[in-house]
Amino acid sequence: MRADTKGDAMGQQIFQVDAFTDRPYAGNPAGVCVLEAPRDDEWMQHVAREMNVSETAFLERRADGFDLRWFTPKVEVDLCGHATLASAHLLWQEGHLAPDEQARFHTRSGLLEARRADDFIELDFPAYAPRPLDPPPALVQALGVTPNAVARFDINYLLAAVDSEETVRALDPDLVLLATLPDLAVAVTSRASTPGYDFVSRAFAPNAGIAEDPVTGSTHCCLGPFWRERLGKDVFTACQASARGGVVRVRVEGERVRLGGQAVTVLRGTLVQ
Repeated sequence: MRADTKGDAMGQQIFQVDAFTDRPYAGNPAGVCVLEAPRDDEWMQHVAREMNVSETAFLERRADGFDLRWFTPKVEVDLCGHATLASAHLLWQEGHLAPDEQARFHTRSGLLEARRADDFIELDFPAYAPRPLDPPPALVQALGVTPNAVARFDINYLLAAVDSEETVRALDPDLVLLATLPDLAVAVTSRASTPGYDFVSRAFAPNAGIAEDPVTGSTHCCLGPFWRERLGKDVFTACQASARGGVVRVRVEGERVRLGGQAVTVLRGTLVQ
């Protein structure tokens, strides 16, 4: 029996892309929707909730690039690295951009750009300087460990550095208690003991509706400057040590950070509502 294709003819295409990985079902999944017509905020939030991944990106073409917005299942956010990487990957893959054309995104965090660099995609993002502070008691209690350094960033992220990669990997934080902090996301990091990596991290964002984010590009806009101060260099290979895992190349250049990663499309579908 022939399937009814009426919905396909009338619907909006949507994709799921695994970012910061070179293989499917790893890295961080992002929804990507290149809008065929303008949509309101409520519709985008509903779609992000339906996709139920950490962020869904919505793109609308304009004369000099694309407007880009990111929604978690709960809120719109100001910056998202992995869904931007996924968006750039999809624009080239689906022919919205020529293979040698740079991707330009107009966002709540200003103009962001992406370019192809061999097998990688490189994102040009803002860098955020750390503002050291004493560890909040709720953070120490939620993590179950006392950080050796804590910093806040203007992106409304909190970062805690701990003693070892083993500590980072073993964390089982109290997400209810983490959600009492005013920060949108909490990243935990240490120097890496695994060969080939400079530092490792994990990221938790219960206030954004995300228990643990598998690979978080935006936190590396904070991690890069943080580790630059401590390691005295500008270029890093970072591992986000979630269950899915992912690798981020980081290069700090003044007030900007270059984030490098790969992406794989794993799903394409049609929204009929």
